[in-house]
This record gives sequence, structure tokens and C-alpha cells, in this order.
Amino acid sequence: MSLNRGDVGLARFPHAAGGRGKKRPVVVVQSDTYNQTRRHVIVAEVTTNLAEASDPANLLVEVSTPEGQATGLVQDSVVTCLHLLTMSEDRVSKGIGKLSAGLLQKLDKCLKVALGLP
Repeated sequence: MSLNRGDVGLARFPHAAGGRGKKRPVVVVQSDTYNQTRRHVIVAEVTTNLAEASDPANLLVEVSTPEGQATGLVQDSVVTCLHLLTMSEDRVSKGIGKLSAGLLQKLDKCLKVALGLP
């Protein structure tokens, strides 16, 4: 399977405490250069808990917008750049959608905030 940056898929995202976690949407944040040459992929967790939507490290996706509909998400969600994970690409099920170029630019800003990059 070939994943691309910005793809939205489903994966079992483990709890921070080490528990099994649940299957949820994830967004591929890793560069396509590495997606083509590595068997692992870096993803960001997607949650429907909108309480943290205003945090600059989180990206709000509103499904009522055309960009939001293209993600394949079924309800307003937050892509949290505070919860990143490296997993085997075969643990990410086929894509349900994709972030637009505009949402990817916003995601880049969120990643910079979360990782303390200039």
C-alpha cells in the first residue's frame, strides 16, 4: 500500500498510557519521499473531542465545508499534532479521504507549534 502525506486512514491508535487504544482516523504527516522508501509511517491522531480545537497545535476540520468533506471524516474533528505516532504502514487501512493543499498548509503550522520549530 502506498500512503501519501495528507491521506486520512483508519488505524488502531494506542492510548498514551500504553493501552491498546481504539480504531480511529489518522492523518499521514510524513514526507512522501519517506512514504515511498520506508515501511513505517508517521501519523497524527484525529479525534472528535473538539475541546482542544483552539489550541494552535491542533487543526479543526469542519465537515460542512468542501475541504472537510474531502477528508472522508463524518463529523467535525481535530487533527492533533500533539499525538504523533510511528507505525507500520500495514496497520493503516486504506484511505478514507485526503487533506486539501490548504488544510495541509494549516497542518504544517500546527506541526511547527507542536514540535517547537521555527
